[in-house]
Amino acid sequence: MNELQLKSESPSNVPRAEILDREAGLHRGLTSWQVAMIGLGSTIGTGLFLGSALSVKLAGPAVLVSFFLGAIITATVMWALAEMAAEHPAAGSFGLYAEMYLHPWAGFAIRYTYWLTLVFVVGSEVVAASIYCKYWWPAVPSWMWIAIFSLALLYANTISIKSFGAFEYWFAMIKVVTIVAFLILGAALLFGVGFPGIGGANFTAYGGFFPNGLSGVGLGVTMAIFSFLGLEIVGATAGETANPSVAVPRALRRTLSFLVLFYLGGLAIVVGIVPWSELGLGESPFVRVFRSVGIPGAGNVMNFVVLTAALSSAMCNLYFTARLLFSLARGGYAPASLGKLSKRGMPVAAVLASGVGLLVAFFLSHFFEATAFVFMIGVAFFGGPFVWITILATHLAFRRANERAGKSILRFAPPGPWSSLFGLIALLAVLISTWWVPGFRVTMVAGPAWLVFMSVCYLIWARVVREKPNT
Repeated sequence: MNELQLKSESPSNVPRAEILDREAGLHRGLTSWQVAMIGLGSTIGTGLFLGSALSVKLAGPAVLVSFFLGAIITATVMWALAEMAAEHPAAGSFGLYAEMYLHPWAGFAIRYTYWLTLVFVVGSEVVAASIYCKYWWPAVPSWMWIAIFSLALLYANTISIKSFGAFEYWFAMIKVVTIVAFLILGAALLFGVGFPGIGGANFTAYGGFFPNGLSGVGLGVTMAIFSFLGLEIVGATAGETANPSVAVPRALRRTLSFLVLFYLGGLAIVVGIVPWSELGLGESPFVRVFRSVGIPGAGNVMNFVVLTAALSSAMCNLYFTARLLFSLARGGYAPASLGKLSKRGMPVAAVLASGVGLLVAFFLSHFFEATAFVFMIGVAFFGGPFVWITILATHLAFRRANERAGKSILRFAPPGPWSSLFGLIALLAVLISTWWVPGFRVTMVAGPAWLVFMSVCYLIWARVVREKPNT
């Protein structure tokens, strides 16, 4: 049975084991805790510290309901990815699984779509970092900060994987420790422990708990999903993790648990201390909390933390974009030079090519400084739900294939297809709802056009591959 399963073929009639073997050569130097911190590093960034202001504007205090619903949707993706990553640890992660269980087009489209998505996300994180720097140096132009941060990020992603993992571990730890301190201090402010108690008046004083109704809650879920995006990057570390079948699922569970605590707790404190109607993109809501209660120096400390959070997220997302491009190159979908590794096992060429988002951020911030952040995450947002939808569809095919083969797998999702089907339907609704989110209409304009373009590119690539033996 094992030999038969090993030789089982993908929809492209290529043995699945052969598809997995293409990505050999990466060094397995990450520990399970480093993987968890990479997950937190990639996820806790702009979405929580700056993008949360958009969520609060849409839903008011009911943003807590939005993020709770977003966590449920995210859990379905986490279960699906954990099962597939435990069975097939590889840097190509869900892109490789889509190729193996759905269709080569799916593997092609999902990797290129998410590569483009993360290229823009990395750019948006660097733009956000430049916004944070204005807190201290308002006269320094944003493009200067973007240039400095871009060079630092590119360097950090070309060192060895052990050095990258250690560096990101402590980078992410700054965020974790600070958020825990923020939760403790915020709770003390709300309940009057050592400070005059603020109480819960702000939850209902400005239009009630649901000031924009259930539609506001629904639109808030859209930004909640954006904030949870990045969890799937943990799956990509499987190709560089020791004992990935254990470490990756464990890291996914840890990451999601911490995210739910941090997001719900942090946002409860934000809307409890600062009137939700006063929040905006001019500064981080977290910085605004400390500034509003008059704690000396706390605003500076928190601004430093959200700055490191944005840069940490950008570094992790650049890591993943490079692995996606590396995976595409090893599969023959991108120039072969992008699939080469340095002596330290790092895909340097793929890292440099994936840095194009930093260049886009540089020019957008120079010519459209006031709207660059919202525009970049609006363009990037299509890729996130599309990738999650494809992960869930792949998981359904993965389960069917293993059931037909009579093969037992590590199970994390509930029995049956229902969790993945629920996630699929919910994410489709989230994607469509971006049409009504201010600044995000570009998502539904650019996204479908991109998929058409990807399909044309795939057909051209497939024809070239078919004709190559005859040339």
